[in-house]
Amino acid sequence: MLSNPILPTALTNKLATASAPLTTKEMQLLGENFYLWLKQAFSDNDYDVFQLVAARADFVDQVLQKIWCQHHLDEHQISLLAVGGYGRGELHPQSDVDILILTQENTSKELEQHISEFITELWDIRLDIGHSVRSVKECVKQANNDVTIATNLLESRLICGHHLLQEQLTPHIQKAKFWPAGQFFIAKREEQVKRHQQYKGAAYTLEPNLKANPGGLRDIQNISWVALRHFNANNLEELVAHNYLTQNEYHELIECQYYLWRMRFALHLVAGRSENRLLFDYQGNVAELMGFGDEGKAAIERMMKRFFRVINYVSELNEMLLQHFEQGILKQPKQPSQTDIDKDFVLIGNFIQLKSKRAFTRPEIIMKMFLVIADNPQIKGIHATTIRLMRNTRRRLISGLNDYAECRHIFMQIIRHPKGLGRAFNLMHKHEILASYLPEWNSIVGQMQFDLFHAYSVDEHSYRLIKNLYRFSLPEHNHEFPLSSKIMQKIRKPEILYLAGIFHDIAKGRGGSHSELGAVDALAFGKMHQLPDHDTRIISWLVKQHLLMSVTAQRKDISDPEVIREFGEIVRDEAHLDYLYCLTVADMRATNESLWNTWKANLLDELYFATKRAFRRGLEKPVELRIKIRENQDKALELLNDNEIRSEIIKPLWKNFKPDYFLRYSPEQIAWHSRHIICHDKDKPLVLISEKPYRGGTEVFVYTKDGSNLFASTVALLGMKKLSIHDAKILSSKDGFTLNTFVVLDAKGHPVKDSYHADDIKTSLQKYLAENNDIKIIKKPLPKKFQQFNFPTRVSFIEHSNKSVTTLEIVAIDRPGLLAEIGDVFQQSELNVHMAKVTTFGEKVEDVFIVSNKDHFALSKDQQDQLESLLCNSGNEPDQQQTS
Repeated sequence: MLSNPILPTALTNKLATASAPLTTKEMQLLGENFYLWLKQAFSDNDYDVFQLVAARADFVDQVLQKIWCQHHLDEHQISLLAVGGYGRGELHPQSDVDILILTQENTSKELEQHISEFITELWDIRLDIGHSVRSVKECVKQANNDVTIATNLLESRLICGHHLLQEQLTPHIQKAKFWPAGQFFIAKREEQVKRHQQYKGAAYTLEPNLKANPGGLRDIQNISWVALRHFNANNLEELVAHNYLTQNEYHELIECQYYLWRMRFALHLVAGRSENRLLFDYQGNVAELMGFGDEGKAAIERMMKRFFRVINYVSELNEMLLQHFEQGILKQPKQPSQTDIDKDFVLIGNFIQLKSKRAFTRPEIIMKMFLVIADNPQIKGIHATTIRLMRNTRRRLISGLNDYAECRHIFMQIIRHPKGLGRAFNLMHKHEILASYLPEWNSIVGQMQFDLFHAYSVDEHSYRLIKNLYRFSLPEHNHEFPLSSKIMQKIRKPEILYLAGIFHDIAKGRGGSHSELGAVDALAFGKMHQLPDHDTRIISWLVKQHLLMSVTAQRKDISDPEVIREFGEIVRDEAHLDYLYCLTVADMRATNESLWNTWKANLLDELYFATKRAFRRGLEKPVELRIKIRENQDKALELLNDNEIRSEIIKPLWKNFKPDYFLRYSPEQIAWHSRHIICHDKDKPLVLISEKPYRGGTEVFVYTKDGSNLFASTVALLGMKKLSIHDAKILSSKDGFTLNTFVVLDAKGHPVKDSYHADDIKTSLQKYLAENNDIKIIKKPLPKKFQQFNFPTRVSFIEHSNKSVTTLEIVAIDRPGLLAEIGDVFQQSELNVHMAKVTTFGEKVEDVFIVSNKDHFALSKDQQDQLESLLCNSGNEPDQQQTS
């Protein structure tokens, strides 16, 4: 075999000319030196990535040939074949080396031993080998049952060994009945569909898999595989000769492959292993290695924006080619059934097609196509020929489609259409027509969000929000989000919400408040599209306030009437509340589905209904606190009477409870607590675990003698039990007992359902509280996925309406034991904690506490400064243990 001319001769000569066998250590050193050369050649741009990928495959060929001979396998009638990517002559720096050892039907024990020693040495020299040992008959049998094995054999090539065995295998895999082209196409298409479904159809994830992601390298390979089986084509360029691709499309596909290969090559170098997932902690170094600069986020932004464009181009070309293959390979009629739709469009099968190739010279026809799709549910997609025309037209546009009055008219028809936000909107987003229509949207395509809270780029997140709103409008999905669906289906103008969804994050990346900038964009949009002033103002208001409800629900005490009043004053009326509630649920669900849980859902519902009641009562008529206390007590007594517990037993207990207790707990909670307290030994801690979820979480109620370390010890122990605390009510009675409740979720974000787990929590808490011991907290290292995020703890103080307390907000990295550390600082500072709201956003926590000093007053400026210093330094102590 001729050596690749770019390979370093010092290495290849060592392999070719060594008369004595090379030792394992010598082979390792050759591999290490080759890897260093490969890395340097990539960094210096000495060769393009196609050459370097081929060079590694050629170098590995020579290594395998050398070791094959050293183990005397050349003396036997067996063959060594490269398969998979290696069979194509493509090996990235850390890619697995997939080989097939082709043997006779029966092999001797001696040969099996030689093969085993050969494979072992490949591992010893640090090649990641994927190997199989089969006879020709076994290969054919297994390939007939597995399209992946069949694909590997189609791409196989001989490295060394006896050529007769490969010559015996080749006729079998070239037979027409061996995975006929039609059957092979269907299998590979199904593989792709299943793979895309694993990503929930989302290409624009912030940590994409360069190989498996929709629009990634596997989609390009899929095209190559089908072409190889159908045309026996050895490269993508042959598709031009077969009229499946234009010359420009071929060059575009190769450019896309080149970019993705460079990213994957750089990723392997940065990760130091076979890695296809572009994780946050690799992105900066990959961007620098690819030549995007070393400015951190700015360099990553440039790299990822280009990446997201590339995968969109690949997805479109993949879809076009699979449509062409389907017609050509599955022998569909040259002219499938056609149905006229109107003067511009025809339905071919289930695909919409232009009648005239010049129709898109009128921009409004592009927009009209999507309105036609909304009108015709039988349309499943856009015909390949029309996709090609649309792509070409889209690239020739010199301004946004919204510059044309007719386009604006049709766009609003789509937004107002009952089915417009279904398949029509999906295709507008997929084919970048939304970006071509709105220049502001185009600026957020592929816009990164550098955190673990968001799962998608800004445009993908916004698209998913809008799809959530549309889902609320469909009665068949009422069971998923009953309240959102009920509201959405009674709203007279759902287009207000859809447009708010489009604009809510459209100003991200510009600097400044994206909510305020987006609100201005929404006003300009309304004016340009001649929307009623009232509608435009609501859309703009929703964009400006789209975070209000989630922030209020998750970070404030929504059982406080003052919080509800303040929220209601901003929202103003029930119509605005309905819009904001639906937008908030859709937004939170579209941010990261895995972070949505019943706790968040119940918080929003409770805030919604509390505000609705306040509107109906009148915001100017605050709840009379004495009346509220009496109502809660009376309802609690009724519940206790049902359990045959008389009021004369309960009322002496309640005399020790402060008014706040009866305001912040519901009648059901009051009755639950009281029923257990009256029959409990006060010298021992009482811990109750709710059987039913409260706001989607589990309540842990603690009644015991108050102590200085109680809050810190409790949160530390709950953390040790793998529970996350989301809410805390911290109260004390007049006779020095706590009435504290912590709302917790398990590691999966669910309420505690296992009675054994609940009993363990209860027993452990009672034990520690009874012994009044400090809990030793072993500081754990920051989880690896958080290590690339580096920002200091931020502390801010907010004046509370109650002048005797201070609201404290802490923003910090979500490190293990953080809440216990905060509790320890509160203990050192002799603070009283009245409320805690714990909110996690990916790698970041935003915790809110209401505290007072030891004299039960709001914190002075000096006390605030001292507390801020302690909190900001609490995670930086050098010792490994901390007492809380």
